[in-house]
Amino acid sequence: MQATDILNEMQNRLSQLLAQSPARDIEQNLRALMQQGFSKLDLATREQLDLQTELLARTRARLSELETRIAALENQATQANPPAARP
Repeated sequence: MQATDILNEMQNRLSQLLAQSPARDIEQNLRALMQQGFSKLDLATREQLDLQTELLARTRARLSELETRIAALENQATQANPPAARP
């Protein structure tokens, strides 16, 4: 049995014990209190974060494409109009 399996089993057993005890009410009250506190903060949801991460990845890909095109155009311009030799 791996360490992660042991930890998962312990977590499951503790969750079962908490569900059958008054600690479950405390947990629910604490969770509600924390949610109320978090709602007052200006936090982003996981979905918003994932959406922004995806948007950033697409923007980076587009920027990379544009940088490649600019480099190619600059290369073409340099080959079409070579710089004059300095005396």
